[in-house]
Amino acid sequence: MYNFGGYGFKEVDIAGLQQLLQEKAVALIDVRSESEVAYGIIDGARHIPLHLLPLRAEELDKDTPTIFYCRTGARSAQACLFMASRGHGNVYNLQGGIMAWMQSGRDLAEVA
Repeated sequence: MYNFGGYGFKEVDIAGLQQLLQEKAVALIDVRSESEVAYGIIDGARHIPLHLLPLRAEELDKDTPTIFYCRTGARSAQACLFMASRGHGNVYNLQGGIMAWMQSGRDLAEVA
């Protein structure tokens, strides 16, 4: 668990993400830019660009485990910290982001 300024979040790898997606209801949030998302997203993900997260944070349920991802994991770590600072206690950062997802041989879905 990573803890910054009293706020913490967990890291999850690709296998852990797959397990979370199969075991429980989770929110999967893509925080990349519009131009990055145009190439595809992880199936079932919801797109909320990082710069809009402060405006849309209330859309996310505090009781639902939430997994954030970006291209490599840096911006999604910022999203995790932001949401943890607002009382979301069950947030995860996808290690390696969508690059790790693709390198593991998994497909991307088209943006709906």
